[in-house]
Amino acid sequence: MKEQISKIIQASVSVKEQILKDEAMLNTVARCSEAITQAFKNGNKVLFCGNGGSAADAQHLAAEFSGRFYTDRKALPAEALHVNTSYITAVANDYSYDVVYSRMIDGIGRPGDVVVGLSTSGNSGNILKAFESARKIGMITVGFTGATGGKMKDLSDYLLNVPSTDTPRIQESHILLGHIICQLVEEAYFNIPPKA
Repeated sequence: MKEQISKIIQASVSVKEQILKDEAMLNTVARCSEAITQAFKNGNKVLFCGNGGSAADAQHLAAEFSGRFYTDRKALPAEALHVNTSYITAVANDYSYDVVYSRMIDGIGRPGDVVVGLSTSGNSGNILKAFESARKIGMITVGFTGATGGKMKDLSDYLLNVPSTDTPRIQESHILLGHIICQLVEEAYFNIPPKA
């Protein structure tokens, strides 16, 4: 069993090492952080969406902005779109689960807002529709996916496609990249000296 545990940890480390060596990915993380910082400076908000474990990750990252990350500071306008269960169940029942996020984007999205979609396959129907709605409004789209980017690749202004096809390894890297973005945005927006 210890050998299996070691192999799982090594697989996670291997994916992160690939990200570390990927200059294009690191540049995308930097540009995405700058875009989110600018959105907040312009008075816009960041909305997150995902399904299953990715919904939990979406809620986690939204809380890093609206709560705090490293520093006690003013709350930033960020929210995960699935937290209203009455809304989710009503729209899924009355329309379709595929529109639970796009309908919310249509209602509260504004030009210059950012929507972050997390999907390990890059093919989640409700996130694809959310990105389509966001683009019509003039929002910025950020896709967190697995290796291929799936269909989200063509709808993402910023694509963070983790070099893996293994769902747990992808999700672990989504949180890593999300935390990096949260830290960079917090430091830039509030003029905090970089932490390491």
